[in-house]
Amino acid sequence: MRIWAQSALVILFAAAAGGGYQAYQNYFPNEEQTSSVGRGTRAPVPVIVSPVSVEHLEQRAEAVGTTRAVQSVDVVSTASGRIVSLNFESGQRVGKGDILLTLDDEIERANLEESKANLREMVAALERARSLRRNNTVSQAQVDQLAAKYTVAQADHSRAVKRLADRTVRAPFAGVTGLRRVDIGARIDNDTVVTTLDDLSSVELEFLLPEVLYGKLRRGIAITAVSAAFPGREFTARIANVDSRIDETARAFRVRAVMPNPDLLLPVGMFMTVSVVLDSRDAMMIPEAAVIFEGRQTHVFVIAEGKALRRNVTLGQRRRGLVEVAAGLEPGELVVERGTQSLRAGTVVSVVESSAPATDDPATREKGKEAGDSS
Repeated sequence: MRIWAQSALVILFAAAAGGGYQAYQNYFPNEEQTSSVGRGTRAPVPVIVSPVSVEHLEQRAEAVGTTRAVQSVDVVSTASGRIVSLNFESGQRVGKGDILLTLDDEIERANLEESKANLREMVAALERARSLRRNNTVSQAQVDQLAAKYTVAQADHSRAVKRLADRTVRAPFAGVTGLRRVDIGARIDNDTVVTTLDDLSSVELEFLLPEVLYGKLRRGIAITAVSAAFPGREFTARIANVDSRIDETARAFRVRAVMPNPDLLLPVGMFMTVSVVLDSRDAMMIPEAAVIFEGRQTHVFVIAEGKALRRNVTLGQRRRGLVEVAAGLEPGELVVERGTQSLRAGTVVSVVESSAPATDDPATREKGKEAGDSS
């Protein structure tokens, strides 16, 4: 091949290479060119922002509990015999000292009359002996002997009175009776449960909490409880006692709270879901969607002078789509909730929509969104 042909071929390849490089530069600019040229002409990135709001935050612990009566007994008779009257119905409110049932008491009444007669006889004999003793008609030993017999007669009379009283069963305290378990004419003894009696003017709610919360509980802390038997209704109570022991197997401890029950709605043994407020404070809240996780670090993008700035944050408690920011932000700052995928530090942004202030109240969130749209 001649020299001029070789030269032409080299020139042709050089021109092709130069054209290709120029095309690459035009269609694939490097980062330096983008930062120096394209940054001034690139369109702002549309984002949706949400302000950092201050909300009242509560730290709660949840558990399941069971209701107990403040006072509760199985009603039994201290004597054996046949029932002659029942003076209560199942589920009846009774007062302290009200008669619940009586047993046949003919023999006890007869024994009482006999003890009264013996006591009267001994009183008269002792008075005569003391009168005669003043005249030295009888010895002091005889007077002392009659005095001892008088004491025995008094004891016999007291026993007869007690045995007759035991034939009547009375309510030891005011409360609500349970189901009647016996009928008139039945013979019972001191092992027969006649009914139950529960003081339901207030109930105790007993539940278990994990041992890590032991130091956070004290008497007087308010709790709330709900039951499937009463949908939509919330009951309140206050902690009355915290167990001094922790169960070694469950690693939990027992707590009892007293709950007013004036309308007697809550029975003994009802299953309830308990919520205990352990701590309450004001906290900065933002949507969880605004948080970006990179390894062990978390950050958000805040808007300042039309640009996105990266800000490292420390997170705290979460609550239904929201997260607490313990450090890194200030109340009122705007964080990018949507559109973070296209952002870098310093990116020019265009706010197309402002979300409602961070809150877990749907009604409040909707009102905030409408206000943002109108602005």
